[in-house]
Amino acid sequence: MDSIVTLPKYNLTEAQERKEIIRQYRALLRALKTKLKKGDKELVRHAFEMAAEAHKTMRRKSGEPYITHPLAVAMICVEEIGLGVRSTICALLHDTVEDTDVTLDDVEREFGSEIARIIDGLTKIANVVDTNTTQQAENFKKILLTLTDDPRVILIKLADRLHNMRTLDSMKREKQLKISSETVYVYAPLAHRMGLYAIKTEMEDLSMKFLEPDTYREIARKLSETKRERTRYINEFIRPIKEKLEQAGVVDFEIYGRPKSIHSIWNKMRKKDVTFDEVYDLFAIRIILNPTLEREKEECWKVYSLITDMYNPSPERLRDWLSNPKSNGYEALHTTVMGPQGKWVEVQIRTKRMNEIAEKGLAAHYKYKEGAGDESRFDQWFSQIREVLSNQDTNSIDFLQEFKTSFLTEEIYVYTPKGDVKMLPKGATALDFAFAVHSDIGSRCIGAKVNHKLVPIGHKLRSGDQIEIITSSKQRPNEDWLNIVVTAKAKSKIKDSLKEEKRKIADEGKYLLQRKLEQMGVAFNVHNVDELVSFYKTNSQLDLFYKIAIKTIDLKDLAEFQVLGDRLEPPRPVKPVEVPVKEHSGGKDSELIIFGESSDKILYTLANCCKPIPGDDVFGFITATEGLKIHRTNCPNAARLLSHYGHRVVKTKWAKNKEISFLTGIRIVGLDDVGVINKITNLISGEMRINISALTIEAEEGIFRGNIRLYVHDKEELDELVVRLKALTGIQSVERYDTDSV
Repeated sequence: MDSIVTLPKYNLTEAQERKEIIRQYRALLRALKTKLKKGDKELVRHAFEMAAEAHKTMRRKSGEPYITHPLAVAMICVEEIGLGVRSTICALLHDTVEDTDVTLDDVEREFGSEIARIIDGLTKIANVVDTNTTQQAENFKKILLTLTDDPRVILIKLADRLHNMRTLDSMKREKQLKISSETVYVYAPLAHRMGLYAIKTEMEDLSMKFLEPDTYREIARKLSETKRERTRYINEFIRPIKEKLEQAGVVDFEIYGRPKSIHSIWNKMRKKDVTFDEVYDLFAIRIILNPTLEREKEECWKVYSLITDMYNPSPERLRDWLSNPKSNGYEALHTTVMGPQGKWVEVQIRTKRMNEIAEKGLAAHYKYKEGAGDESRFDQWFSQIREVLSNQDTNSIDFLQEFKTSFLTEEIYVYTPKGDVKMLPKGATALDFAFAVHSDIGSRCIGAKVNHKLVPIGHKLRSGDQIEIITSSKQRPNEDWLNIVVTAKAKSKIKDSLKEEKRKIADEGKYLLQRKLEQMGVAFNVHNVDELVSFYKTNSQLDLFYKIAIKTIDLKDLAEFQVLGDRLEPPRPVKPVEVPVKEHSGGKDSELIIFGESSDKILYTLANCCKPIPGDDVFGFITATEGLKIHRTNCPNAARLLSHYGHRVVKTKWAKNKEISFLTGIRIVGLDDVGVINKITNLISGEMRINISALTIEAEEGIFRGNIRLYVHDKEELDELVVRLKALTGIQSVERYDTDSV
């Protein structure tokens, strides 16, 4: 159920509400107008009335009638994804089976099996019995498993998620964190792979708004402040290009500047370790042409040639997705050129057809596919997914992780010795390639030749590599291989092979146990074996037999069991000795935290992966073995934890306690000048009275890099220190880091 808010204040009368719902419904019909065939309008109306009736007593958190959500999702499907009548009906009904008395049988009776099947794909799983997974992961898995049967399930789900993100403001903080993390972890990459770039970008920006609110606001403010200056520069850059294109006889074209998204600017700042002012490509210039299909490539390259005659290109920044389209159908030419005032500018060249595929993704891909002949790369991607999905028995959390690394990342294109192209995810190794060629070749792989040079099986491949696999009949997969491969297919085949090997070894353990039980006069049956599985705490009978075979389980322990007839009875457990609970000391890591609205003080530990300090935006996470852990919301592990285990998140805020200090770290880079280290330590220890725990300095070719671990009371104190350090002469950058080591 997705009951998320649209408006912060909602105070319409009942009559105004009805009027607004009818207005939204009519707007939807207008958007659908070109796609409506005979009888479609009646079907859409029937779906709308059925949904409105089913949700009539339901309200969103904002107080709005719930029906506004399905209407908005249907509108996104039509206007932003380009879907048709059936998808609109599914979008209108997508929450009915899950949240109301309407059943799948009702939907099938009224609209047929195709629509019922899509609604089923969109309906969340109510209960999860398996303790190795979570409801979130199971629901992701269910949605992803429908991908190859009917991609519309995914597209409607993306529309549903986008509307939820657009209306997330009034949800509780922990809900905002959970939903934003899920979005950035799975849904945004999925939108990207489906070719929905505008939706992917908006999802990332909206997620960042809730996960990194301060950074988001700061970048948005700076973008707003520099807008006028940017517009002036774009106009200056575009003017001569327009004239040149018109002189060259290119008439039907659009050219405009497009700002980069806040999330992509932030990503660049993080990856390149630069400030906002140092990010040169805050915008891209887009040129959209309208030639005939046969002349598309020719016209794009012609425009590229005209532009690079005027502005010098950066050779390593040319991206040719005309000759080599992405598997989601994306085609374009990207180049980065040196513009006026010595600024680098990214230029994207594409046609109207390419632009529609870039904006509408999958729906546009199928519209233009008719008569295309060859199987497209999108279809190849689908068939790879189909192969993996047909042979998966992993738990949902592993499945989701493998799906993400195999299918939601950027892809590379590599070649067989005969020149056949293979598509693999970025980060794939020679061993992944071997399994992509054939399971048997993967299982017997001992090395490879990449571009005629010998490499190990773990060698990471790059686009354009040509690979020849070297095999041996004596080679067998081993556990270490699971750390070498990234593709779901390779992981699945390696696990199958290891299971087979394990079964063979387990047969020996089974035989040993059978003999031992016979000597004791006990039957070798399910009851007795299950008693042993429970006693030895193994996951299954197979694990029990395997551990007996490799001697990690000693059958001498069977002497402790009682034999009653032909049944084994486990030894009675000894009553545990009660150990007194250690009092929570007020050491360096014991800042007290208040949960919810109460002021209960609860024991917890600070997560080592992100080392939170008071003032950081944090959440509490209940772990399986270590109790409550406090993570920063921008912790490297936050998206994964929140998207898999949202139900374990606890509302958290800092209590005020200035007596306790927290260990954190800063990295400083600057000019290796006389006395600079002295100035840094004087400021930290002398002026700000902050204790330094450890300090390492390395200098090379006039630049020094320092790692300092220190104890601060809260984020405010750390922020002040960073500002004051940056103000020192010769300091280039100061940033916080989270690792244990210096």
